[in-house]
Amino acid sequence: MRETLVLNASFEPLATVSLRRAVVLVMQDKAVVEHAHPGLRVRAASVDVPVPQVIRLSRYVRVPFRRRAPWSRRGVLVRDQHRCAYCGRRATTVDHIVPRSHGGGDTWLNTVASCAEDNHRKADRTPEQAGMQLLRRPFEPTPADALLSTLGVSVRDGLPEWLALPA
Repeated sequence: MRETLVLNASFEPLATVSLRRAVVLVMQDKAVVEHAHPGLRVRAASVDVPVPQVIRLSRYVRVPFRRRAPWSRRGVLVRDQHRCAYCGRRATTVDHIVPRSHGGGDTWLNTVASCAEDNHRKADRTPEQAGMQLLRRPFEPTPADALLSTLGVSVRDGLPEWLALPA
């Protein structure tokens, strides 16, 4: 199912929601479509709405300041673009650099995306002990980076024209 970016009334990114939830928010006049998928529409007997890619809430929602993006397995795979940190192939699992049995935790800086073969080969060891080398070091994304990466948008690649701030 498609993900839709939800912006606050002040254009701050808040979350991603399912297509169904996005259409409901638009139909209830709680949000407006800022950017739609070209040529795609949701149609029913009395409804004809463009398929939203980005919606903006009509009223401002106060959100407590979030300093850090919450860690998740899905977040690690998205951060690493589903590429294995050891060989570069498609990653399907998350590997702990310092294994949990050795005191390593579920943190952004201790986990990387990994293919099943490399995860199994590394087993319960550090990369140095297993004779393996990381192709890139893990990093902790900002909450905004984590949110944008779930949509497949990378700040490093430049924002798409529909998300860039007007001049």
